[in-house]
Amino acid sequence: MRKRILSVVFVLILISIMGLPIFAAEATPSASQNGGISQGLGYLAAGLGMAIAAALCGLGQAKAIASACEGVSRNPGSEKAIRFFLILGLAFIESLVLYTFLIVIIKI
Repeated sequence: MRKRILSVVFVLILISIMGLPIFAAEATPSASQNGGISQGLGYLAAGLGMAIAAALCGLGQAKAIASACEGVSRNPGSEKAIRFFLILGLAFIESLVLYTFLIVIIKI
């Protein structure tokens, strides 16, 4: 178990170190114009971020609904309370995707 944790920490440190040269690069005038490479990568990053947020939102909502169904089947008397908390939880999960979408729209 400890070996696995150390390997995960090592990989995370390695990934973060590999990104450091990006911050050292100077901005060129051609990259900031429309059609530069940075604009295209911005669109790619925005789409990738939105795809990840939507996928994880779907997984979270599926797990919440499955847990609510299991809870109602185990205790049918608490159906109203479970339904209330299910709808509240689904609204919170969906709001995270909407916030991501808002950030994507603002950044593009």
